[in-house]
Amino acid sequence: MTSSVIRPALAVVAAAIMALAGCSFEPEKKVWEISGPVFGTRYTVDLVLENDPDRLRNLADGIKAVLETVDSSMSTWRPDSELSRFNTVEDQSEWFPISQPLYEVLAAAHNISKLSDGAFDVTVGPVVNLWGFGPEARPDTVPDDAALASVLASVGYETLELREEPPAVRSSKRQYIDLSAIAKGYAVDAVAEYLAAEGANAFLVEIGGEVRAHGRKPGEQPWRLAVEEPVEQARQVNRIVVLEDQAMATSGDYRNYYEVNGRRFSHTIDPETGRPIKHKLASVTVIVENCTMADGLATAFNVMGHEKAMALATRLNLAAYFIVRGESGFETYQTPAFSSYIVD
Repeated sequence: MTSSVIRPALAVVAAAIMALAGCSFEPEKKVWEISGPVFGTRYTVDLVLENDPDRLRNLADGIKAVLETVDSSMSTWRPDSELSRFNTVEDQSEWFPISQPLYEVLAAAHNISKLSDGAFDVTVGPVVNLWGFGPEARPDTVPDDAALASVLASVGYETLELREEPPAVRSSKRQYIDLSAIAKGYAVDAVAEYLAAEGANAFLVEIGGEVRAHGRKPGEQPWRLAVEEPVEQARQVNRIVVLEDQAMATSGDYRNYYEVNGRRFSHTIDPETGRPIKHKLASVTVIVENCTMADGLATAFNVMGHEKAMALATRLNLAAYFIVRGESGFETYQTPAFSSYIVD
């Protein structure tokens, strides 16, 4: 992981507080940006702090350490990661000791799998790899039915068993776990919790589009974020939302895909069919308290399609926003819980 970049964010300065009996001033605060590469994408942390170079450098180093810990535990791209070591164990029926962070992510993933009736499944990794969206090279041709059926036979989150104390995992049949649909969200949470423990009162953490907000910007302004229009050619705003002490994640098929003979293949795989999703849902955005759940739920809803996902999110009183390809352009749908976050 290369060094972080630290710089003031775009012109946000807190006003001094004036008292009637004379004048008293708070130290000037700005929004400082700490950013760098991670997980094949980038992280950006906006911090509301005084101009304290030593503290900023220390926080930047701490953020990098947190991200390195998550990567060394949950990456399938690193053969030395904790997850990769489990994935290469021949007999996975014995308890395999794991760290507390990996246990927490696997437990959250299992919960989302049950809520979504298997639309989210971290054991779909071999199918993801077969379609060329994992650490292995992209295939020259689309997988045939026989190859797909062979790999799909091993998929099933129900075979995984977790032990809370001491943390461990095992499986009744050999599995390859892929946490790419939830680990970024967990990393966002891990950075947010680190910053809160270090006394940061206001910040916005973003990794590859998954975000978590805490506190407010200078001037007591909430964090404003864009829900993107799901188009490949440019970054356009579809909606603006405000966040304070919430997390937001978006899943869509418009960034990570490839085409073969004019057919588009999304990186989002339906665990039931083993094939990339083909419905008209272009993107779904979820707002909940933590980014681990937001990330996983957004993927689950993307797999389900907007009608089933809308019904489930409404029943669970979750804030979700769906952008669907219609005959004459994009159509949008939102759950009742999402309405309070939208800026008119």
